[in-house]
Amino acid sequence: MFTGIIESLGTVTDIIPEGTNLTFRLQAPIAPELKIDQSLSHNGVCLTVTSVEGGQYTVTAVDETLRKTNLGRLQVGSRVNLERCMPANGRFDGHIVQGHVDQTAVCTNVADMGGSWLFDFQYDPTVGNVTVEKGSICINGVSLTVFNSEADSFRVTIIPYTYEHTTFRDLRPGDVVNLEFDIVGKYIKKMLAQYR
Repeated sequence: MFTGIIESLGTVTDIIPEGTNLTFRLQAPIAPELKIDQSLSHNGVCLTVTSVEGGQYTVTAVDETLRKTNLGRLQVGSRVNLERCMPANGRFDGHIVQGHVDQTAVCTNVADMGGSWLFDFQYDPTVGNVTVEKGSICINGVSLTVFNSEADSFRVTIIPYTYEHTTFRDLRPGDVVNLEFDIVGKYIKKMLAQYR
C-alpha cells in the first residue's frame, strides 16, 4: 500500500526486452536502501525490485502492465516518480493508493499561474471510473485533489514543491499519465451498482 507522497525521482538507464516483458534499470538516490522483492511504486505502478547494485536497481513490467499504463512509453533518460510501500506505523499524508493503475489519461493543458500550476486531464469515461469534486486521484503516483470534475476530465493544482520534486515539471500537453482512482469511491460505485 502507498500514500501518493513521492519519495524520490528515478531515471531509466536501460530497458531490456524479455519476451513480452520489459525490464527497467533505474538510477535513484534511494536505490542503496532497496531490497530484492521489495515493492516500489513507479509512476503509480507497483513493481517488484529484482536486483540492486550500488545506485541502480531493476524491475520488470509484464505485458498487462505495459498495455494498461504509461510504462511502455518510457525511454532511457525518462524520469519516474518513486515511492516505497508505507510502513505499518506510517502516516497517510496522501490517501490510500494500491499501486494498481485503473487507466491512463492525456494531459490537455498546463497553465503557469505564477506560484502554482494548473494541469487538465482527459480520460475515457466508458471504462467506468469517476472523479468527484474535491476527491482524491493518483496521477503518476502522486496523490492530488480533483476539481472541475467532469464525466471525462478533471483539473488539479500543483504547488511549487510538488512541481520541483516530481515529474510534473516534465509534463506537457499530449503526454500520457497513469490514473488510480480513489479506492473508497470505487467500492461505493460497485455497491450502488447492485441496486440498479
